[in-house]
Amino acid sequence: MPIMASPTEVQKVRELQRTLYRAAKAQPGRRFHALHDKVHRRDVLERAWTLVRANRGAAGIDGQTIHDVERHGVSRMLDELAADLRDGRWRPLPARRVFIAKPGRAGEQRPLSIPTVRDRVVQAALKLVIEPVFEADFLSCSFGFRPKRSARDALQVLLDESWSGSRWVVETDIANCFEAIPHDRLMAAVEQRICDQDVLKLLRAMLRGGVMEHGTVARGRAGTPQGGVVSPVLCNVYLDRLDRQWQARDGVLVRYADDLLVMCKTRSQAERALEALAAIVAGLGLELKQAKTRIVHLREGGDGVEFLGFEHRILRVRNPRYRHVTFLARWPTREKMQQARDRIRELTDRRRLLRPVEQVVREINTFLRGFAAYFRHGNSAIKLAQINRYAAERLALFIGKRHKRGRRTGWARLVASPSRMGLIDITGTTVAPRPQVWRNRPHAAR
Repeated sequence: MPIMASPTEVQKVRELQRTLYRAAKAQPGRRFHALHDKVHRRDVLERAWTLVRANRGAAGIDGQTIHDVERHGVSRMLDELAADLRDGRWRPLPARRVFIAKPGRAGEQRPLSIPTVRDRVVQAALKLVIEPVFEADFLSCSFGFRPKRSARDALQVLLDESWSGSRWVVETDIANCFEAIPHDRLMAAVEQRICDQDVLKLLRAMLRGGVMEHGTVARGRAGTPQGGVVSPVLCNVYLDRLDRQWQARDGVLVRYADDLLVMCKTRSQAERALEALAAIVAGLGLELKQAKTRIVHLREGGDGVEFLGFEHRILRVRNPRYRHVTFLARWPTREKMQQARDRIRELTDRRRLLRPVEQVVREINTFLRGFAAYFRHGNSAIKLAQINRYAAERLALFIGKRHKRGRRTGWARLVASPSRMGLIDITGTTVAPRPQVWRNRPHAAR
């Protein structure tokens, strides 16, 4: 039986996090000096292992997988990690560098750094301890990789602000953000809240661990590599400086990790916002991605904005009684629709014809549930129906090929089945979002 954190231990870790959060919230200027002993606590390490195991992931440069760790003994690994951390012996191995294609962008690749399983457990334990301290400081404009905040919360801000009249949008993101954050400035930001030298030593070791590519280890002075468990927290710690500098500016900032939007009421305000945003980001040693930076006026028949996988456009209410009202609608972007089709095509590829139909259907259903769960909160009925139809067509073709027949045979067998061979139907699952401020501002969107 693999070791998993028990409900009691999970509760103990959560109580630790609540205590740290409350202490940080109550004393904004406090610097925490006694955190290292909590990182190697057994309940924290077991909770970290549970999170790493649930996330699965590939092996690092040592070739050791999650299954290998379970086979050789999770308890023994956690005991060794606790001892190494307690005695100051732990050192990370370089992460394995791979490049993955950016979905929907031919020729573009994203670097991904894969630490070893052991190092991922240590990073997860460190994250469990330090995240509540910084979470107490983060501002409400930040949504990415934060507990109890989601993409849906960020999307709600767009809806509310457009309803209140902010329809000039600065759309951008930070170029190569995770790989470009300067180590010295990042550690200076961390040290504003943490003075525990052992924890700071752990963080520096993680940042300087380097990556191995083509048999060569590279170590730089910048970057908190994508793929590291603690990297999203460190990214938010650093970009919190951007959030705080923006507080004195006009326009509503919405930041999801390195993706940024600023909602403004006028074009001149949006132009000033873009200029200020570029200056603040440059001051952090980063830069905006020019190819994705633009100012968009959200209006009926005009351009839309792409944010968090959705395309946002202004539409007019169809009901004749409310034809004077326009609203911000959203549905999956073309890129996300193409990614969905590509994934379904991959699951029903002819190279998988020897697999049972039931297994293929289960895999398609898993994907469809995830796709619908995210995009159902929007005006996505037509798009979900298209993906639903495409999944049925591909399954029919797959069944036809298994019987050495064409699509027509597959359709006949699919239709003849009372439950479409178990294939789920994601049509009719959409939930139209509503602005949360509309009762107070009934005329703002006219």
